[in-house]
Amino acid sequence: MRIRILWPAGQATATLSETPTARAVWEVLPITSSAGTWGAEVYFTTPLGVPREPGARQVVEPGTVAFWTDGDSLALPYGPTPVSQGDECRLASPCNVLGTLDGDPQVLRTVRDGDAIRVERRASREG
Repeated sequence: MRIRILWPAGQATATLSETPTARAVWEVLPITSSAGTWGAEVYFTTPLGVPREPGARQVVEPGTVAFWTDGDSLALPYGPTPVSQGDECRLASPCNVLGTLDGDPQVLRTVRDGDAIRVERRASREG
């Protein structure tokens, strides 16, 4: 499952794993929302409410696509957040890990608080 995330100053693609939450996200696409930023993390609400999965993690790698069950939001960390210890990507609380961004996650630096954001399925013919 490949997705595209678009905002006024850029876009990114990501590959989702086969998890219950990733499948639920895939089924409701496209999603439009308003971006929030929290340190070096972009997040935005979704129409989903899903339970925390057993493999949920709070510390993840930059470029992880995560679902924050406490806020029904997608979370896209690309560096430290206000609760990080050192350079780690620490999310607000354990999140369901859905997949990873393709390419350099630093592209997310161009997302501004309040930006319109859209997540859509990426057509298989686009590679």
